[in-house]
Amino acid sequence: MKKSQIIILVLGIVAIGLLYSLPRVVVDNDEGQEIAGEEAPASTTPDVQEMHDAPVALEVREALAAVAEKLEKEDNKERFAILADSLASLYTQIGKFDSAAYFLEQAAIKIETTERIEKAGNAYYEAFNFAMNDQKIAFLADKTRSYLNKVLEKDPKRLDLKTKVAMTYVSSSNPMQGITMLREILEEDPTNEDGLFNMGILSMQSGQYKRASERFEELVRYHPENLQGQFYLGVSYFESKQNNKAKKQFQLVQGMTSDPMVLASVESYLERL
Repeated sequence: MKKSQIIILVLGIVAIGLLYSLPRVVVDNDEGQEIAGEEAPASTTPDVQEMHDAPVALEVREALAAVAEKLEKEDNKERFAILADSLASLYTQIGKFDSAAYFLEQAAIKIETTERIEKAGNAYYEAFNFAMNDQKIAFLADKTRSYLNKVLEKDPKRLDLKTKVAMTYVSSSNPMQGITMLREILEEDPTNEDGLFNMGILSMQSGQYKRASERFEELVRYHPENLQGQFYLGVSYFESKQNNKAKKQFQLVQGMTSDPMVLASVESYLERL
């Protein structure tokens, strides 16, 4: 995943806090039927204008306004798309992912190619991952599905995109649909990196750390370079009281990165072992 963009490695206590901010679902231990817990509240679509006019510093807003003014006056589709790409890039640089997605969507509307449709869908998925407001989460999830499903209709083998669509459902009022999609992905490709990672995260969130450790063990077996998977395998061992395994796993993570946030988080766990 990418982006995902979805989980941020921070100090141990914050990392666990992030897990509890994920959709509350339960995945049973024997991989049978999943049971949905709390459903996401129903929400209405927020105002798009408000989303892509998110407040920024004055000097940045002036720079963005200059490009936006050119965009508004541009009739040529190709030049319009280039300007929209520029705006999206600027908004991404300042962390305004919903605004970036909005302009990539405008480009996709002007030039409706599969590449641009996918680009808009991926941008909305990135914004979805960072959204905190229930209404915005629902809106961005719907936008993600509307674009990525168009690509999947033409190329149903794109499991990377199917995983993203699945995760938007997990955060909806119908989480079972998302979990079912993730299971289908793993049935088709048992080594799928995104599928294994997300199923592991969902197991952690529901408190099933033994099951989570099994998922992350599979993940790092096939994708040993996945730092987040290696880290959360250690957390899963820690929370399931497999202390010896946890210690070895966190020491392994220490040797994989020089990122101070990751190392601080690992050290906080090691101190508690």
